[in-house]
Amino acid sequence: MQTERFSVFGAAPDTGNLGVSALCFGTLAALYRRLPRAKATVFDNGRGRREGSLRVGGKTHAFELLGAWHSRRYHREETLRRMLLSARLGGLGNAGVAAVRGGVAFDVSGGDSFTDLYGPHRWGTVSLTKRLALALRAPLVLLPQTYGPFASPAVRAEAAGLVRDAAMCWARDERSFEELRSLLGASFDPSRHRCGVDVAFGLEPEPVANLPERVRRWLEDPGEADGPLIGFNVSGLIHNSPDEGRAQYGLKASYCEVVRALVERFAGRGARVVLMPHVVTPPGHFESDLDAAEAVRRAMPSGLAERVAVAPALERPGEAKWVISRFGWFCGTRMHSTIAGLSSGVPTAAIAYSGKTLGVFETCGQGQHVADPRALSTAEVIEAVAGSWDARHQARASLAARLPAVVGAAGDQMDAILRHVGALEPEAATRRAPA
Repeated sequence: MQTERFSVFGAAPDTGNLGVSALCFGTLAALYRRLPRAKATVFDNGRGRREGSLRVGGKTHAFELLGAWHSRRYHREETLRRMLLSARLGGLGNAGVAAVRGGVAFDVSGGDSFTDLYGPHRWGTVSLTKRLALALRAPLVLLPQTYGPFASPAVRAEAAGLVRDAAMCWARDERSFEELRSLLGASFDPSRHRCGVDVAFGLEPEPVANLPERVRRWLEDPGEADGPLIGFNVSGLIHNSPDEGRAQYGLKASYCEVVRALVERFAGRGARVVLMPHVVTPPGHFESDLDAAEAVRRAMPSGLAERVAVAPALERPGEAKWVISRFGWFCGTRMHSTIAGLSSGVPTAAIAYSGKTLGVFETCGQGQHVADPRALSTAEVIEAVAGSWDARHQARASLAARLPAVVGAAGDQMDAILRHVGALEPEAATRRAPA
């Protein structure tokens, strides 16, 4: 065995986005199941060296947290450009450089940020972490993620260089795998460039003790005697500033109208609806899912208000997954909220404003349950989601048949990665720590 030291980029657990946190904890859980004594450093947005912990298979594992920023504060050792300069000059006592050197660097780019879609600053952050690992000659493994799209030929050329130089590259669905193959061109190597699944499929649920009374009572009785129990994630990103969201993502449908019409329809037909935040930011923040959920609840007619509840802003993605696993059906816009549903075997629909969601749903054989407000009108999205609800029993059966292979793939890909970088002997893949 060559190393038990690992660094994790692009999955900071302090962003408030439980989807990004799910990538972090899903990666660490898969690692610790195979290498219980692994030493991991997770790069986040904090300052100084701190300690985090994760419980896997009944055992608590400690890991290191270090800051890594893309900023002009070059006097701070957490600044990525300073780290890169220090790496080229031999390290100069930089804690981030020391954490990466001599180990394996995992990089997941926030799941969907290996693109210039989100602007030059985000691309700078995504590319600098990879350049740092390459400068330190650490085996760079791009964990399952989305690749592209790229509007700029220069950024696309840079992206192609990064994937060519990485030790391994994994896409999280077949659609993104084709983009990865296109980036690599003649450099494509099927032993190093693979199609896998999102690491969040391996995330463990964590029971939640303190919940609002109505939500707790409903989750304790998820049967349909008092009406079906439905979960609904409303994305604050496109709900809180609807005009901006519509312009930025090219939405044809009115997202606000879609969400309110659907929640009102389900509640009006006797369902109990729990609005489930998945991006947890301070009140008033433009991305706050909790603010969006509260707005939807307030908009309900007085006779339906008792059929709609808002789940609290939970701190850990495993807690959100546990809540979502209790629903009889779930609809989400935040992609990782829907992965929590799919990976729990819950019939799940998505209102998706980017192409990344469809590929993940197709991996589970659920592509028909994705409604795209960029292509469909308001009425068409409403009917598509309502149709998913009507087909929930068939969806549950087909998901149950497909899910074991998907969850198994999440484990198999970590086995393949660790074998490739020399951290796991071939026969050790069958001797994992209990999940």
